[in-house]
Amino acid sequence: MHREHTKKVQIGNLVIGGGNPIRIQSMTNTKTQNVKETVEQIHRLEQAGCEIIRCAVPDQKAAEALSEIKKEISIPLVADIHFDYKLALAAMEHGADKIRINPGNIGSKDKIKQVVDMARERNIPIRVGVNSGSLEKPLIEKYHGVTPEGIVESALDKVHLIEDCGYDHLVVSIKASDVLFCIKAHELFAGQSNYPLHIGITESGTLYSGNIKSAAGLGVLLYQGIGDTIRVSLTGDPVEEIRTAKLLLRTMGLKKGGVEVVSCPTCGRTQIDLIKLASQVEEMTKDMTYDLKVAVMGCVVNGPGEAKEADLGIAGGIGEGLLIRKGEIIKKVPEQELLSVLREELIKMGEERN
Repeated sequence: MHREHTKKVQIGNLVIGGGNPIRIQSMTNTKTQNVKETVEQIHRLEQAGCEIIRCAVPDQKAAEALSEIKKEISIPLVADIHFDYKLALAAMEHGADKIRINPGNIGSKDKIKQVVDMARERNIPIRVGVNSGSLEKPLIEKYHGVTPEGIVESALDKVHLIEDCGYDHLVVSIKASDVLFCIKAHELFAGQSNYPLHIGITESGTLYSGNIKSAAGLGVLLYQGIGDTIRVSLTGDPVEEIRTAKLLLRTMGLKKGGVEVVSCPTCGRTQIDLIKLASQVEEMTKDMTYDLKVAVMGCVVNGPGEAKEADLGIAGGIGEGLLIRKGEIIKKVPEQELLSVLREELIKMGEERN
């Protein structure tokens, strides 16, 4: 498993790599200089399960705002820098726990060295980010187009540039919006370097398409043991990125905690409004931290059996349902009371486990 052998890198109060838990990230979409809005969004993300947060730093005011933001949050703060090395210096001066740069667009070797020197002095890790959309012309010519091989060579070049400046507290991200391209690039990089990888499918789309592309691509990488920290990039509320990432990691057996809801696809035998009920159960449990499996089943054919395999389950009948706990039928409940009864039982089970 690649992630068991990657280099350990400390980001604020967290350590990634070397077999540590895969950390979930997101990025704020507020104006960073608007401290109040940015902090409010980060608090929502923290509550949803975000463990590392990144903010854009497009100008000096945004860099200065980091010191105020950092006072109000409890998770590591990453500054996202493009083009101006002075902003990277300012971000570190104002308390960034990590900086994200693409050395290819930040300036000359002297400017890069100034950034690396300050990062080394303050023990601030650097995330080296390369993107398929900004691959250097010589590498495009060498590989006859934008290829996984080209983007990996670009990433390794940037890594070696920073290593030559005497620093190796690095995290690497290789981003592409094409899922198969992204998988291949990460596989190649993992075979050539032990730096921890930040994985994600960039520009993956809206909630529907973005979740599918992210699950397909990241699921393959995670199964292969690739990825030390993860971001699901979605066009929309970043809280949804956290929910998807948590569910993906739980599905892959890489994270504990949180209620897993399973439900049947419905058919002509269904006697209750299962679609509505399943959606209500999912919404009700989305922020619960109990490590429980809940089954919401619609009929008497497969329902009781499937529900018995879960910690807690509902098996629907004609306008009613059976409440099943650990394989034992507790009681029969009218359809309109199923949700409230399930909530009560969930809370009870959660408190018992705590």
